[in-house]
Amino acid sequence: MHTIEVVLAMLVAVVASGYLVRVLPLSLPLPLVQIGLGAVIAGVFNRGHALEPEMFFLLFLPPLLFLDGWRIPKQGLFRDKGVILELAFGLVVFTVIGAGFLIHWMIPVMPLAVAFALAAIISPTDPVAVSSIASRAPIPKRLMHILEGESLLNDASGLVCFRFAVAAVMTGSFSLATASLTFLWVAVAGLAIGVAVTLGVSTFQRWLWRRFGEEPGAALLVNLLIPFAAYLLAEEFNASGILSAVAAGITMSYVELSGRVSGSMRVQRTAVWNMLQFSFNGIMFVLLGEQLPGIVERAIKTVSESGHHSAWWLLVYVVVINLALVLLRLAWVWLSLRWSLLRARHRGEARQGTSWRIVVATSVAGVRGAITLAGVLTLPLFLPDGSAFPARDLVIFLAAAVILFSLVGASIALPRLLKGLELPADSGERKEEDLARKLAAKAALAGVERTRQQLVQNQTTENVQLYNDAASRVSLLYQRNLEKDAGPDADPDKVKRMEQGYRQLRTAGLTAEREELFRLTRRGKISDEISRRLIRNLDLLETRQRD
Repeated sequence: MHTIEVVLAMLVAVVASGYLVRVLPLSLPLPLVQIGLGAVIAGVFNRGHALEPEMFFLLFLPPLLFLDGWRIPKQGLFRDKGVILELAFGLVVFTVIGAGFLIHWMIPVMPLAVAFALAAIISPTDPVAVSSIASRAPIPKRLMHILEGESLLNDASGLVCFRFAVAAVMTGSFSLATASLTFLWVAVAGLAIGVAVTLGVSTFQRWLWRRFGEEPGAALLVNLLIPFAAYLLAEEFNASGILSAVAAGITMSYVELSGRVSGSMRVQRTAVWNMLQFSFNGIMFVLLGEQLPGIVERAIKTVSESGHHSAWWLLVYVVVINLALVLLRLAWVWLSLRWSLLRARHRGEARQGTSWRIVVATSVAGVRGAITLAGVLTLPLFLPDGSAFPARDLVIFLAAAVILFSLVGASIALPRLLKGLELPADSGERKEEDLARKLAAKAALAGVERTRQQLVQNQTTENVQLYNDAASRVSLLYQRNLEKDAGPDADPDKVKRMEQGYRQLRTAGLTAEREELFRLTRRGKISDEISRRLIRNLDLLETRQRD
């Protein structure tokens, strides 16, 4: 019963955070508010919940990583794959080495392998935290795609480095050759298993639909179970469950291009996944906040392990480590950018330099999150000889503090760094959208005409006229997309205002229709069944208007 109460309390905290973030005068990122609520639950009401890292990884990470991989723009991901891979793998190794030696130098009593373990677990960025910060800062789309792609892939590299560092502490030895081969297997096998699970399940599901018909509830449940299957199967083969879940999500986005899923199922699935994403993201950060009071208390008790007696030294460690992470990231991003410019010049390409504000923003945007905390809590309590794991509580505290400082620092610095930044207009996206609308409208008009011709065959004159009138009314909706032409001489602001006006008027009409249907239902003029069906159609139309 206690577990159910804890889950309900966390869900209430997640709901409250959604409103608090709008009410609070300060522009705080949602994860920070959720962490604060978790700390209040644990510290004030003494209702905290002991986090089980393995259960945490299994329940929360697979669906969220799957969804991120599913929804991330693939064109941007593959266009900037070089930069993303450099950040996701090269930067992680660079951070582990640089921060590891710094931490060991600053805290000599912490063994070098333990310092490397701490550096490894704080190296991955968190996609949830990055997305939350981005919602309150004007991050350019391309930069956002790079940050999302990096945060999806660097979890595996960071956790693998962490695993090897912990193994070195436990065994007292480390083999670079073994580590490299293991890392290659973990990454390649994880990606392959994720792709295979999604393709296999989707193929089998389509066979079931053809044979027995489509069952929306079961299909939705299967969709929810795919990330767990990919994660568990990868872990069974000692591969990366995280990369497997991400690969499964990316593969699902390509499976969707077949168009074999009905529109109603897509609407239901989107609603369920949006609710799941909001709930799980919130619970992760509330759980993180619930761990903080105990982590801080234990860290203060063990501060003497660092060779000092004042708890203020903990703050010094946290500030230095965070500055080191930002500077290491800044150095890597700058070197990567210079290398890209040199390669472009060697190929004879003209490449414009990137604003220093974008470079600094990329460095500050490396926000850590729940994966870091869950990973560091898996540290063993004892060594094989029965002695305590060196500086375990101190490592956990420093990792948790890095999460908080990176969240606060990014939420304060990013809006100021990017405020008023003039970026070149991306006309390509607008052209692609216009082209898609026009080609889709032409295809729709052709489809309407084909269907009209089929319907009027062997019909009476009255029915033929009815079908012709219906076809004309439907065709008018698509004809608008063909007649609207925002050519090079068109005023973009005027076109935008016209679009906004159309949407506002159309939304006002849909709202009036819906209110009238509710009124008729309340008065008993129409049945609940008819009301629900008509209102659902209006909801779908309104959703299309907003997209």
